[in-house]
Amino acid sequence: MDYQQKLAEKLTILNERGNGVLIRMNYIKKTCSDPKLRPSLLTDKAMESAVKYINKKFPNIDFRGNSQHLTSIQRQKSEVMAAMTSYYDSFLDVIEFRDHVYELLNTIDACQCFFNIAINFDFTKSYLDLIVTYTSVIITLSRIDDKKALVGMYNCAHEMTNGSSDPSYPRLGQMFVEYEHPWKKLTEEFGPHTRSVTAAVLSLNMVYPRRNLPAEQWRSAQLLSLLSAPAAMLDPACCDTMACEYLSMEVMERWIIIGFLLCHSSLNTNQASQELWKMALRSGLYLTLTRDEVLNIHKVSEDLFDGFKGYSKRVADIKECREHAIVNSGAMHRERRHFLRGALKELLKVLEDEPGLLGPKALFVFMALSFSRDEVLWLVRHSENMPKIKTPEDYIDNQLAELLFYMEKLKSLMTKYSQVLQRYHVQYLAQFDAMVLNDTIQNMYVCPEEESILTTSFVSTLSALSVKQVENKEEFDFRALRLDWLRLQAYTSVNKAPLPIKDYPDLAKVMNMIQFHTRMVDSVDDLLQETSDLSILCFYPRVFEKMFCQSAEELTMKRYLMAFPATCSHFSHCGHPLCPEETVAIEKRSLRLSVTFLEQIAKQTSSVVLEICAEQCNLNDQLLPKNCGETISAARNRKLKKPVPKKGEVQKEKPGAESLRKDRAITTNMDKMHLILTELCSSYSLCSDFIIFDHIVVPTEFLLSHLETRLSEIIVRMANYNQTTQEIARPSDLLAGVRAYTASLHTLSSYINLDVTRLVKSVLLQQTQPLDSQGGQTITTLYTNWYLEGLLRQASSAFIVHCPTMHCFVNQTTENEPGFRAEEYSDISELRALAELIGPYGLKFLSENLLWHITSQVSELKKLVIENMDILVQMRNNFDKPEEMANLKRRLSGGENVLKRMTIIGVILSFRAMAQEGLKDILHSHCPYLMGPIECLRDFIPPETDIKVTLSVFELASAAGLTCDIDPALVSAVASMHTDNTSVDEEYKLSCLLLVYIAVSLPTLAMNPNSSYRREYGGHNNNIHCLATAINQLAAAMFTVQNKNIEQHLKEFLLLASSTLLQLGQDVERVESKNRDSVYLLLHMIVEKSPFLSQDMLESCFPYALLRNAYREVFRTFVITLG
Repeated sequence: MDYQQKLAEKLTILNERGNGVLIRMNYIKKTCSDPKLRPSLLTDKAMESAVKYINKKFPNIDFRGNSQHLTSIQRQKSEVMAAMTSYYDSFLDVIEFRDHVYELLNTIDACQCFFNIAINFDFTKSYLDLIVTYTSVIITLSRIDDKKALVGMYNCAHEMTNGSSDPSYPRLGQMFVEYEHPWKKLTEEFGPHTRSVTAAVLSLNMVYPRRNLPAEQWRSAQLLSLLSAPAAMLDPACCDTMACEYLSMEVMERWIIIGFLLCHSSLNTNQASQELWKMALRSGLYLTLTRDEVLNIHKVSEDLFDGFKGYSKRVADIKECREHAIVNSGAMHRERRHFLRGALKELLKVLEDEPGLLGPKALFVFMALSFSRDEVLWLVRHSENMPKIKTPEDYIDNQLAELLFYMEKLKSLMTKYSQVLQRYHVQYLAQFDAMVLNDTIQNMYVCPEEESILTTSFVSTLSALSVKQVENKEEFDFRALRLDWLRLQAYTSVNKAPLPIKDYPDLAKVMNMIQFHTRMVDSVDDLLQETSDLSILCFYPRVFEKMFCQSAEELTMKRYLMAFPATCSHFSHCGHPLCPEETVAIEKRSLRLSVTFLEQIAKQTSSVVLEICAEQCNLNDQLLPKNCGETISAARNRKLKKPVPKKGEVQKEKPGAESLRKDRAITTNMDKMHLILTELCSSYSLCSDFIIFDHIVVPTEFLLSHLETRLSEIIVRMANYNQTTQEIARPSDLLAGVRAYTASLHTLSSYINLDVTRLVKSVLLQQTQPLDSQGGQTITTLYTNWYLEGLLRQASSAFIVHCPTMHCFVNQTTENEPGFRAEEYSDISELRALAELIGPYGLKFLSENLLWHITSQVSELKKLVIENMDILVQMRNNFDKPEEMANLKRRLSGGENVLKRMTIIGVILSFRAMAQEGLKDILHSHCPYLMGPIECLRDFIPPETDIKVTLSVFELASAAGLTCDIDPALVSAVASMHTDNTSVDEEYKLSCLLLVYIAVSLPTLAMNPNSSYRREYGGHNNNIHCLATAINQLAAAMFTVQNKNIEQHLKEFLLLASSTLLQLGQDVERVESKNRDSVYLLLHMIVEKSPFLSQDMLESCFPYALLRNAYREVFRTFVITLG
């Protein structure tokens, strides 16, 4: 008959079901108490009167009285039913669970079951868990303020819809009324179960008192130490009560407190009950019911016992225990945490050094994890509900990170060496446990058939194990064996059992040890979760974040901070299938907390790293050539024996002086930074990644992200761009700073496994784009703006001159001189540095902006051509008739404007060519094997090749900084100007006439006093030498777009320009055309710059003697100075 009761199966199923119902009740309570999550029908103004009416009349609500209060429900009855169904069904689950618990508890009482945690551990634990779970469900249900409204509204809508109440409503209503005062009702219910509950709780006398010891006794007993007895280090750690050794203290205290609240009669009669109860009351102030729902144990106990006669002494005991807990428990638990930090550190170091010890000493690990978890959870629930005491520091632990860190490390060690555990325990089970169990069975006087079948199956299962199964990586599953052991405990624990377990403690001892050993083989992860799960922290986010902040402020704790985000991976274990809605919220909170912690750690680490980089950059800056002037000057003065500076003047320290130390004990700021960096980087050693629900979290990626964002900001800040004053750092200075930062960042790889190269490449690649990944400005944008607004705008006004001889721009000595020296930003080294910084992509962006300005000028030129079209057509046809040309010239307007705009185009193109040259040099140094083939492709493309193919090759070459006969970017820009309003023929005509316009306007340059040629510049004072570049490149681009012969049209231009300049030579008034010789040189420059024109063509239309004389004239005025 006892076998048919299925006590083991029912206990297992009801405990699992009860946990789900409890979590569901807690979720409903939290939902209803949160204004954001509260059901909308409860907050609806229209429903307010109905809710009040239902709460007042519950459970006897007159649904058919057509009360005016319920009209709002009548109008929305379908919505009410849909919204309240899940709540109603959840409350029905409580009734169903209660009925099954009643039935099982009555059956257990009828069977007069024997309970002893040291003997039938699983049976006793399941029984006590069921009692506590049931009590927690009822208490949580009683705390739901809106339960009557939820059930009443549902039933009201049900009756209005179906014409009758829901069949379960009367029982549900009765249950709510009965549990208005839950503890009183529960004590009445558990009266008949007092014997069983008291016996089960009193069996904890063998376990709880020796577990609830102060840290001094732990320390004197050298608890958890493997080094205390070196000779016994390889001996297996085992005892008579294996599972009791890592049983949670909180669980035991919950059993004791709630057990004696429900069945309190023995507190007045049994001294052992009193001592056990008082010991639990002194341990703390709060117990967890579920999640963050706690029980104020002293208040609840006092309120309950106040209502019973003869319990005044117990009330006095409660008050005394509360005072003791307030005064002493905080300090006691603080000392325990302090001890555990040292004990876990020692245990971890030994096991890391000798992982083979995990086999015999696995129990030590689970004990360490369980003890630590208990202390963490005690601190969490008491921090949230801190009592008013004189020593609040007992409830604040700024070293908690260390304890969490060691817990995580021990867990990862167990997981890493799980095969070591399997190998050891499989041999233990097969070669020792199976034999001991067999001998124990043989020595039993009686063994009924059912029990005999189970025990024999145990022996045969264990004997069949072998190490080869581990080596072959076979899956082990001993769940059936453990469930059979639970069944056997149930069969042998009933009254008058043929094989009473209490008479065979040796069998219980062996089987409890076997159960532990099987768990080491097939469910280490489950046992790790059972002993170290901290998922309750998910429900104390404020406390959890506060603990992180407290630890983060301590320098010595920084190396352990990664334990906080890693702990968030526990949170995925606390969900339940009965409450799937909660899982979504838990996932979001888990991710939010872990991301917050990782962001904070990454922020601290990146700040320290970049502070070190900034200091190194400053030191590197001292070594730059620009800062050695004073040193050179001082050396020269010493050589020339000039007077030494006066004593008042402070001598500047030489670079490297910061490394000279008189005393190593004196620490510099850099020493402190490196120490902090070492501590922070050590935290990343905990794990390379961890899983939170379906998300793989990689801590180093957060650091990389922070470094990427900060480094981008720093690089932009180092550019020192000021839009108002048009100031910016020289590219070479910025490049030196970036290199210093990069070199310092690479040292980070010696601290932490981080791909610094990927980080630097990512940041610098973003700096080659107009905007970075955050949408902020980059140095590409800053330098583009500066060169356009600061340098080229000044060059357009001839305040800055393009200097071909020195390959740079130089300042004119004028009153409106810019606030910077142009050559310091435009010489070869600076443009190479610019190319190094912003790369081909950045130069492409710069080029696009330059070309936009060029197309703007071309548009204006076309307008001028259209205004003078008739005159230009006549001039084109009559260029060989001097008199006619002179008349037409007088009618032509805007010639100076045309030349000014063309000069601007020339200046822009000249700067672009210099930038391209810098890019070519950089690419030659970085990737010469790539540049060779590109140059080869450009040089050997046949002339007859299709223009589209030619342009695509030129585009590749141009992107690499190579010069091409036809500028593909300029061709593209000119082509984009074409609109539907003008035909191809009209565009071609405008292009031809533009060249005519330029040619016939050239003589006017001779009248400009600034058109003089300067030998030291290799160009003219007003940048008109840039016309050569502008004419050649613009003509090539325009006629390429129109698919016309470039050479033919440039010859025509040369002929026309020569003719007009020769007419200039016939002018008698030399004063007006005093720069005629300088303008003649311009014609020679046009030919020299052009890939389509030759000197022979020039000589055929313009006498070389004139050019020779012109060069002699302009060079005669140049004063040569030596030394």
